[in-house]
Formats: sequence, structure tokens, C-alpha cells
Amino acid sequence: MTKIIDLRSDTVTQPTAGMRAAMAAAPLGDDVFGDDPTVNALQERLAALLGFEAALFMPTGTQSNLCAILAHCGRGDEYIVGQLAHTYRYEGGGAAVLGSVQPQPLLQDASGQMALADIAAAIKPDDCHFARTRLLCLENTWNGHPMPESYLQQASALAREKGLAVHLDGARLFNAAIASRQDGESGLAAAKRIASYFDSVSVCFSKGMGAPVGSVLCGSKELIARAHRIRKMAGGGMRQVGLLAAAANYALDHHVERLADDHALAQRLAQGLQGIAGLTVRSAQTNIVFVDVADGHGPDLLAHLKSHGVLATGLIGLRFVTHLDVDAAGIDHALACIRAFFGSAAPASATAGPRGAAVY
Repeated sequence: MTKIIDLRSDTVTQPTAGMRAAMAAAPLGDDVFGDDPTVNALQERLAALLGFEAALFMPTGTQSNLCAILAHCGRGDEYIVGQLAHTYRYEGGGAAVLGSVQPQPLLQDASGQMALADIAAAIKPDDCHFARTRLLCLENTWNGHPMPESYLQQASALAREKGLAVHLDGARLFNAAIASRQDGESGLAAAKRIASYFDSVSVCFSKGMGAPVGSVLCGSKELIARAHRIRKMAGGGMRQVGLLAAAANYALDHHVERLADDHALAQRLAQGLQGIAGLTVRSAQTNIVFVDVADGHGPDLLAHLKSHGVLATGLIGLRFVTHLDVDAAGIDHALACIRAFFGSAAPASATAGPRGAAVY
């Protein structure tokens, strides 16, 4: 059977053999009673790693963000969020539907940033005519772009000056950390530095970190206690879930620094697509590459790729995501298929290299 090169998302990753072994060996308890030792260890470990008092294991990132928003806000409150942010656009309107919390979406620029002046203007006065503005939500990475630390600092400072809490949808926090490491800094240390600007952070383990399921919400003890109650109401109370927490713990040990391989492969893909007539490449600095396809040929290109064992998403603009189940050979196969579709030859400077190598 021909190997499928699945570039649709980093959510398609399969647990590695080492991760499966860790899951099988995990000591278990009943997490609703609070006595699953593997879950407790993960929560305590990640809270400490990111500089928070407490943490709570969740089945999904959507539930983790929902519990965070509802723990920060009450009925009749609002949160400020980007117009295209995941917590606003792609999570079913959960905060409004389940918590009567109003989103106040703002325009974002190409890098996902809301203008600081727009954030300030959106904060409502303390008046009975208005929803009470309680929270600012940011996202990092944004479409594969790590948010500049200067922006995180300025936006969080503005929010706190106005009495708002700040939440981070860190679905790809560790990708952002690897991309923005300072000299000699580990990925975990960079993640802690990013998290320091927030009152709560949701971290996903089922994307680039390679776990099959799970996100963790970090925050103060009081916030996590409120989130725990909300998780129960949302159906997130789980039993012998240490099987899944073990996968996240394994990912922290083995899959943070290796995200740099995914970033290098994304650059390999982006650079290999340069110069192909009919394509405009919008490469990110992490593991996601966006490509605009001219003349409405996006669906035809997707079909062509699928027929040759390569999966991607999009229509006019296509998205390719690298992850731990993709290697250099898979990227080169995808490039060859795209060049064949457009009748383009490989650039003369292209050379094969080891997995993750930057060779263009």
C-alpha cells in the first residue's frame, strides 16, 4: 500500500511506539475522585513548567478554552477576541451558547494582531447599558506565525491596566516557543516566558505534540477550581484517563524540541514551491504553509495530490501542515506532485537531505 502523505493538519499524528508504551504502563485511578496519579502528575508538572499554580486536564482544546472563558467571565460579561480567532470562529459559539458570555470580535492584521487602540476602544464603560468587559483572548501561534513578544507584552499590559484578565489559546504554544527561542533557551523555557503574560493558558497535546487526545488549562488555584466545576457541567469529567495523560507526559519529554524538525520541513516545502507559476506561497515560521492557487485551480490541485497519495486542505488557498509523521521524502514527493500539476521542473539548487534539514 502506498504511504499517504497527510499534510491536512498536525492533528492526524499517530502516537509513537514509545508513547504507546508509556500509555500502557501508566498507573491509573479515577480522575473524577481526583486519584488518577498520572493525571495529577501531568497537571502538577505542566503548571510548574509554565509558571502557574494549578492545571486541569481536558479532553479537547475547545473544552479547555470554553472552561477558561466561563471561569473568567459570568453571565452578561464579554471577552475581546480576534474576528478569526479559534475561540470565536471555530468553537461553536460555546461561550455565548453555554455561558451567556458575549464575544466582542475585533479585526486582525495578517499576523493575527488586534490593534491596541481597537482593544482599548472596545472595552466598555461600567454602565448598565453594556456587557461587562472581563477578558482578552489571544492565540499563539496564529496561522503558523508566532506572536511577537512585544505584542504579547503590550496587549496584556493594556488589558490589566483596564482591569481585564488575559487568556491564551495556546493550541500550538510549543511551536511558538521553538520558533521564538532566545540564545541557549530550551523550548520549555521559551514556553514559560510566553505564558508569563497570561492569567490562563490552554495547551493542546493532540497537534504537533503527537498525543492522541488532550489539552491542559493552566491558571491560578481559584480559576482552576471554577474551571473544574465547568468541566463537569460540560461533560468533561473522566475516569481512568491517565492512559491519555501519559501520552501528554511523554510528549513533554520527547516531542518539544523535535518541533524544530517540523518547522524545517515546512520551510523545505515553502522554498520548493517558490517560482512555480500559478502559486503564491505564504510561508509561516513554524509548521504551517499557506499557498494561494491562481485561476481557481485549487480544487483540481487538491484532487491531483490526493490521487498521488498527498492530502491537504483548502480551495483557493491551500494549507499544508508538517508534523512528526511527515519526513523529507514525503515533502519531496508532495513537491514533485505539485510541480507535475503545473508542469514545472525542480529548481536546480534542490538537493536531498536528511529529515528536517534545511537544504534549499
